[in-house]
Amino acid sequence: MSDQIAITGIRGFGFHGLFEEEKKNGQEFIVDIRITADLSDAGRSDQIESTIDYGKVAIRVKELIESDSFNLIERLAEVIAESVKKEFQAESVEVTVHKPNAPVDLDFEDISVTIKR
Repeated sequence: MSDQIAITGIRGFGFHGLFEEEKKNGQEFIVDIRITADLSDAGRSDQIESTIDYGKVAIRVKELIESDSFNLIERLAEVIAESVKKEFQAESVEVTVHKPNAPVDLDFEDISVTIKR
């Protein structure tokens, strides 16, 4: 199946980064997630129990952004992907972690990492 649920722009304040200042002061991270699962039962039954509750997914992702501290956003993305796959029985997950305030000494709009699991 190629049914998907997408949630974009989940915001959380985390303490991820290589530098002491990032771990001390923290910054905003933004996560986009795309979940692949068979949604045909939900389409037929019209019952929340037949699908992946995207509200619960969004809450879980925010919790993960704001919990542990990681050096790399690649690790944050991996933890989110592993958690969502396991907790919500997703067939596959694509996670993009945006770090718009990364400490890079030049003007840029966004830095992000995308993984697929």
